[in-house]
Parts: sequence; C-alpha cells; structure tokens
Amino acid sequence: MATQSGSAQVVLITGGTSGIGLSLAETYLARGASVAVCGRSAGPLERFSRAHPEALAIQADITDPGARIMMLDAVTARFDRLDVLINNAGTFNERNFATDPDATRGLDQEIAINLTAPIELTNDVLNRWADLTAIVFVTSGFALVSPTRAPTYGAVKAGLHGFAEGLRRQLAPNKIHVLELLPPATDTPMNAELTGKKMAPEAVAGITLKALDRRRPMALPGPTKLLPTMLRITPNTIKRSVAKM
Repeated sequence: MATQSGSAQVVLITGGTSGIGLSLAETYLARGASVAVCGRSAGPLERFSRAHPEALAIQADITDPGARIMMLDAVTARFDRLDVLINNAGTFNERNFATDPDATRGLDQEIAINLTAPIELTNDVLNRWADLTAIVFVTSGFALVSPTRAPTYGAVKAGLHGFAEGLRRQLAPNKIHVLELLPPATDTPMNAELTGKKMAPEAVAGITLKALDRRRPMALPGPTKLLPTMLRITPNTIKRSVAKM
C-alpha cells in the first residue's frame, strides 16, 4: 500500500489552521488532495474555509471522545474514507519546578493534547479505516533531548515518540506507514516569542511530504537532521546546548 500522490488522497490534519498544520494542509491541497482540518477555535477555522473553500474545516476538541467521533463522521460524510492522518495539534508549556510551587497547573490538559488525544484518535481512525495509508505524528527534537524550560513538554513528546516507534512495528505487516516528524524551531504562532533562527513552516511541510513519499520512519527538517547522530557521538554537547533553551 504505497503512499499515493495527488487527488487520490484524503488527508485529516489536527491543528490544521495555523503553523505547520496549515502549511501541510496547503501543500496537500496544491497536490490535488482532499483535505480536512480540525481546530478548537471558530475564527481560524472560518479564515481557513474562506481561503480554502474546497477543504473541510471542522471545529473539534480532540481531547473530547465525542468530538473526535463527530469529526470522523464529518470526514466520512464528505469523503467516505481517509488515507492519511496527521496528528499535529499540540501545545507548549514552560514549567519551572525549581521556583513555581504550582508547576503542575494545567498538566492534565497538556498531557491530553500532546499525548493522550493523538493516541486515542489514532485508535479511532484505525477502527474505522483499517486500510489507512499513513499516520504522521508531529513530535519535536525535544522528544530526544528535553528542554530545561519545559520538561513536561519534553516528556510528552518523548512519550509520543515512543508510541510512534512501537506502532510502526505493529502496523508494518498491514503496510501502514508511520512517520514521525521532528521539526526544529519553526516560525509559527507558538514560537512567536522565540528569538533566533526559525525554519519556515512551508519548508517543514515540504520535507514531511518527501519523507512520506519515500516511506521514511522520520522526517528531520533543518537542524534536527543531525540530532540522532549527534546524540550518539557527542551526547553531552547536545544536552548542554539544549540546557540553554
């Protein structure tokens, strides 16, 4: 079951109204694919629909089981199938356990959005479309080296990294491609306050689709390309670098 190109594909992207998710949606649309995106806020969904009336925009909170089913029902009603699921929705929370006595405030929601919901949605999709072509998990370079300023973000992304790795082996006999995308610092609303060099989300999207076409296990845009190798060769140097982030 090779990854298809062009109009044959139906793609669902969570968090698809901004940042990397939006760039993935627009890249797929440019290829001629049928695209559905979901988000929690009505405003970004309305803007997406005005810009891309041929796509399906669904208001849904992926941490809500009922909302996930409603979303998949909407995909079924419009397209009658799904080929590619892209688990992109996520949130970034800085937490300082050394100085903040309430450092776990909102932790359940952070874990739900970044880890539990993508796993549950993947299960929902596989139960409905056993002939799925590909599943994508957007993690982070921080899945491999946790950031000092956001240790719980590193933890949940590491968890999603582990899930993708195990799921890849489970689904290999079914020819379902599992791709993990580890983007570097990217020029998205989530990183608006971040200084320094940031990669364009369009470039991240392009590299992701190339990795899908080539059935790679990972998409490693920009600086993350060398991260796995550097962690093997000079792990302490990499960890000291991340400690400054």
